[in-house]
Amino acid sequence: MPARPHQEVQVAIVNEQLKTYVFLRDMQNDAYFPPHLVTKGQQILIGLCEAIEAQRPADLDALYRLTHAATDRFNDLAEEFYAHDSEIETAARESIGGDFALIAQAYGFEADIEELIATRDW
Repeated sequence: MPARPHQEVQVAIVNEQLKTYVFLRDMQNDAYFPPHLVTKGQQILIGLCEAIEAQRPADLDALYRLTHAATDRFNDLAEEFYAHDSEIETAARESIGGDFALIAQAYGFEADIEELIATRDW
């Protein structure tokens, strides 16, 4: 399946590993997921990176507070997916969770993926 056009997301991330990384790439390339909602998800993850860079969490508990806040934003976004005959299902969960894990690793944390997104309801 050919890649779909997508909106460019403004990135203010400093981390070299993440500033050119395409978040939610699998969702972006899957017609099941509305492009504008994938873009919103990408913005949530970029916002998480910016928050980590601004707040510089000192330990896993501080990181988890930031990731849980981002996860809560995905919980809200899940409703928009439903409204557009889509949902955050298995492939989306794996894409989102994988990106959370990558973010944690890129900032030097060895975090449990399930704990990173522990507040999820999708």
